Amino acid sequence: MKFLLVFLGGGLGAMARYFVTVNLAGKFGNFPLGTMAVNIFGSFLMGLLIGIIAGRSSLENVRLLLAVGFLGGFTTFSSFSAETLTLIQGGQIFSAAANILISVVAGLAACFAGLILCK
Repeated sequence: MKFLLVFLGGGLGAMARYFVTVNLAGKFGNFPLGTMAVNIFGSFLMGLLIGIIAGRSSLENVRLLLAVGFLGGFTTFSSFSAETLTLIQGGQIFSAAANILISVVAGLAACFAGLILCK
């Protein structure tokens, strides 16, 4: 049952990520706005989930479905890494640095904001 929850959540998360990235593709040239958006929004949702489910073993299935599954499929460090490397290889050092800085700082801030909203 646990694997099924992760599987279902992961599939839905991956589909949602694909939808967002396709709809944001090309809005800022080849800057990976879609990946940045899903990673920051996913970080916010993770903060909310952490705040909601922390210490509640009765919500383990919710954690598996949403945190491990959905957000695991929705957010993507590997795409962030590959897209940043592509920017570097294309000589777009400023865009690569902006992608790294904004993604990391905004992702952490979004996660913290989600957590704070639950308190």
